[in-house]
Amino acid sequence: MSLHVFVYCDNSGKKGEHVLDNILSGTKTMVVRGAAGRKIPHSRVFEGETVYFMEKGTSLISAFATVKSVQNYVKLTEDEIVKTLNINQDKLNLTKKQKERWHKKCLCIVEFDSVQKIEPPLAFDHQGNMDDWLIIDKIEDVVVGTSIPYNYEKSKF
Repeated sequence: MSLHVFVYCDNSGKKGEHVLDNILSGTKTMVVRGAAGRKIPHSRVFEGETVYFMEKGTSLISAFATVKSVQNYVKLTEDEIVKTLNINQDKLNLTKKQKERWHKKCLCIVEFDSVQKIEPPLAFDHQGNMDDWLIIDKIEDVVVGTSIPYNYEKSKF
């Protein structure tokens, strides 16, 4: 069974740092998740799956897309981190501040296409300490009225 990836998008800050706006306008066709060690969705998201986007602070799931490709990296050197982000910059569309934020040894870079806005947006049922990225069976699992208790079983490596 195909899983779905759910991503919180930071739309705070100055123009150009608005991740969801850039996704909807088509100027951003790739998102990155970085950490010191592997974190969801590293090695857990695949081509053809659906990725959902929600702007942080809104509790509204407002867009989705199809995963086109995925790049997973571990134990990158400083030079490899810079090179990897630079090679993908035309699709990542990162500001200097965002490049600094994602300067991490473990990276998961997800390219997507066929972005569609959800009208009306779906109400997100936030539970406990959910992370910025979730692996779910179906979007209804995190939508108000149809949600189920979030289980971190799919988030384990």
